[in-house]
Amino acid sequence: MRILIAEDDLASRKFLQKFLSQFGECDLVVDGEEAVEAFMIAWDEGQPYELICLDIMMPNLDGLKALKVIRDIEKEKPAAPGDRAKIVMITALDEIDKVTAAFEIGCEGYAAKPVDTGKFLEVLVKLNLVDGGK
Repeated sequence: MRILIAEDDLASRKFLQKFLSQFGECDLVVDGEEAVEAFMIAWDEGQPYELICLDIMMPNLDGLKALKVIRDIEKEKPAAPGDRAKIVMITALDEIDKVTAAFEIGCEGYAAKPVDTGKFLEVLVKLNLVDGGK
């Protein structure tokens, strides 16, 4: 599985990489602009990301705006519905309005910081990205 992790906090980025690398190849970026750029490069190369983890609060372009841009690109360059990236929003925020907005824009999951790997694994299973045994 190809995984993109967009997280501006170094410790969180490294933690997610260590956890998710058991499931596939992880690319790391530090803001929403880089996330969109990496998404477009992977898409154009015909090797799109299956999982994208976006921190909601990032510099330059926040996670909600990056999510919208990615979903808009997927609409412009249609792929089969199953080929659309699964996007999980990650944040320390407990603001329900931002989480609700992310789901309305098109994310499939949400994880609060500090990330609980057991709960995150449940999200991956629910999204059919990994099976229950890994």
